[in-house]
Amino acid sequence: MPSIIKLNNVYKSYVNGQLSQPVLFDISLDISAGEFVAIVGPSGNGKSTLLNLLTGIDRPSQGEVTVCGSALHKLSEEQLSLWRGVNVGIVFQFFQLLPSLNLLQNILLPMDFIGNMAKRRRIERAKYLLDLVGLSGQAQQLPSQVSGGQQQRAAIARALANDPQLIVADEPTGNLDEETAGAVFALFSQLNRQGKTMVMVTHNEGLAESATRRIAIHSGRIHYDQQGDQIAV
Repeated sequence: MPSIIKLNNVYKSYVNGQLSQPVLFDISLDISAGEFVAIVGPSGNGKSTLLNLLTGIDRPSQGEVTVCGSALHKLSEEQLSLWRGVNVGIVFQFFQLLPSLNLLQNILLPMDFIGNMAKRRRIERAKYLLDLVGLSGQAQQLPSQVSGGQQQRAAIARALANDPQLIVADEPTGNLDEETAGAVFALFSQLNRQGKTMVMVTHNEGLAESATRRIAIHSGRIHYDQQGDQIAV
């Protein structure tokens, strides 16, 4: 399968005053379309920073980041925003749904931003996505009126709004109980079987073992990269 993510000698540091705090060191990574990758490792070791580079939320201090055919390190902020809306769906730990909008309206937002479908078609797709994640009966509910698991399902539907190639999730089950976390992960697995490329940061080792590939980050470096029985260090 062709590469959908390619990182080449990537370093990332954050500058605070006159101090530079390195976070990632010499990350080179190749992820093929259709993979389900779990990124694991202790907190504070660079996992979320790596996701932010993959989604164009952050930029590398050094090196190259190419995702869905675009060299993100070369794009302007405006270009990145448009690129992200078309190519990547992001699922956050704390859902990030707008509290004043119902679930249907939250899912419509990414489609309204891109504007590549007629309004009627957007509404039809939003309803379809709510049905896909098992929330067809909650379309008019505000986020505060549904459970945490339902909010995360709505967030997944929102991530799918523009039918992106890549779904990126940062601790998507970290705020859920074990049973609900398993249901959310099952939905991710279903999306992967349907052809979506999935990259997920998780502390849940049980869920990570069900991914097709595990990449461990320690002290800002790739500690190991496991695919089936093959482990690269």
